[in-house]
Amino acid sequence: MCGIVGYVGNKQVVPLIIEGLRKLEYRGYDSAGIAVVDDANHLELRRAEGKLRNLEECIRLNPLDGNYGIGHTRWATHGRPTEENAHPHRDCTGRIVVVHNGIIENYLTLKKQLQEKGHEFKTETDTEIVAHLIEEHIKTDGLSFEESVRKSVQQLKGIFALSIISADDPDKIIAVREGPPVVIGLGDGEFFVASDIPAILQHTRDVFYLGEKEIAILTKDSVRVTDYDGNVVEPKQQRITWDPIMAEKGGFKHFLLKEIYEQPRAVRDTVRGRVSLDTGKVYLDAMDISEEDFRNVRSIKIAACGTSWHAGTAAKYMLEELARIPVEVDYASEFRYRNPVLDESDLLIVISQSGETADTIAAMREAKRAGCKVLAICNVQGSMITREADGTILTHAGPEISVASTKAFTSQIIALYIFALYLGELRGRLSEEQVKKHAQELIELPLKIEEILSEADTIEEMSKEFFRARDFLYLGRGINFPVALEGALKLKEISYIHAEGYPAGEMKHGPNALIDETLPVVVINTREEGNENSELRYEKTHSNIVEVKARDGIIFSILSEGDQMSSLVSDHVIEIPKVSDLLAPILSIVPLQLLAYHIAVRLGCDVDQPRNLAKSVTVE
Repeated sequence: MCGIVGYVGNKQVVPLIIEGLRKLEYRGYDSAGIAVVDDANHLELRRAEGKLRNLEECIRLNPLDGNYGIGHTRWATHGRPTEENAHPHRDCTGRIVVVHNGIIENYLTLKKQLQEKGHEFKTETDTEIVAHLIEEHIKTDGLSFEESVRKSVQQLKGIFALSIISADDPDKIIAVREGPPVVIGLGDGEFFVASDIPAILQHTRDVFYLGEKEIAILTKDSVRVTDYDGNVVEPKQQRITWDPIMAEKGGFKHFLLKEIYEQPRAVRDTVRGRVSLDTGKVYLDAMDISEEDFRNVRSIKIAACGTSWHAGTAAKYMLEELARIPVEVDYASEFRYRNPVLDESDLLIVISQSGETADTIAAMREAKRAGCKVLAICNVQGSMITREADGTILTHAGPEISVASTKAFTSQIIALYIFALYLGELRGRLSEEQVKKHAQELIELPLKIEEILSEADTIEEMSKEFFRARDFLYLGRGINFPVALEGALKLKEISYIHAEGYPAGEMKHGPNALIDETLPVVVINTREEGNENSELRYEKTHSNIVEVKARDGIIFSILSEGDQMSSLVSDHVIEIPKVSDLLAPILSIVPLQLLAYHIAVRLGCDVDQPRNLAKSVTVE
């Protein structure tokens, strides 16, 4: 959602903050602003509606400079996306400014109380009350800047990440976390605060994440962390291994395309060191869930959102097949509202690329209250989910900048597949030789993905026929169904074309009514030779293709290499290398990602930052 960048040190602060905000554009935003303080302790502020270039133009026409400052890209929640409502926000004196990610639920009550004490508000936002609260405690209670922040945040209800500066307490930034992520960057005579690592990665790799209800006080000389009561907290520092170049486009036109092409590497890195071809042994990262805990699991619940939910749905097939354990998959946003039946014999798996998704965190906490162990699948070490879960399997996708997720999806499925192998072996459902066979397939996957990527020009050519369509239907059966859902999601996210994923077997129960000569129907109909269930599923889905053709629908099929049946009744075919059923989604999704990308580019859409969407949804 909103992006925050702050800096105190000896570098030029304005270009550093602007560049940091540019690195956070992928999060989605509708306005931007910056506040800095100069040598004379004079505070200046610039804000602009729309894209970051508008703020840069504002600064060009009205230059500013300073020794330290904070910047922000805003995603509107309270108040329209206007220059007036853009962050940073000030108090009555204009000496205190605040930037904020999240929602302050009791802001109207606090605003009324402050107005009764003579405070004047200039915006419609919930954020502005924070600056006025701090001002009130300094003026009325005689508290220091730090003490006023500490007292103010204890009055707030909701979730929020804050960065605050005061011109009367120079060379200091105070950062607060209660919900959305806050990362602190550590340098030599300089310190950084940001919403996400890419904003500061070119300046430092040494970071730590603020924990829940923690406050960081940054100066040129040091950074201190306390809880809301002022008790000292020792943060857990970590070194980021991503190269800054990994967060750049690397010659690709868009981050999304770069990240599609990074999938062979992401899969390879996620597999590396976790499955032995020699011994058939599966290794998990160190965690507070024992082998005995895993053996005693009665059922598995999975909670996730968006693309991660699709990965979880694919994992249901893997876990039930390989470990023979029942699995339920929930949207994290619905999980706690249905009052789920949970006990200590259940395992909850939460899946989140960022590790900061608010709904997924809420689901995790609900399960922990019920006594469940929680396993996280996540791409960001040190994120809230990895800190609170009992165990984590890290994906190694590297930074994913484009809002629409691609390599996160494939690496999540790989991590879940490895866990299914581990559980199947541990519970005696898989032999050593069977695990070795699965491991060999995992090792071969990156080359097979590269083979599909080599056909990108063919898919781009096919996009010419489809980009004018206003509706798409995606069909899949069994483990191909979540691929249909994910393929449809990618298209609607970045091209704004309506697309719907549907179980192929449900065509007769409604979707057949939509089919005519203008409707493209994308069918995922792969098969695993020698697998009786796979062959049956293939034949049934082939019948669905014939049904669509009988109604003049346009068929775009994803088929296994050498297909001699469904290819004959399809208008367009992309073949994927032969692979087992359970790993087919890793290959099947790649051409669908490319198709969505090329259609969106032809339509002139902003594929990296689709309208109305944010990369990390840190509010419910």
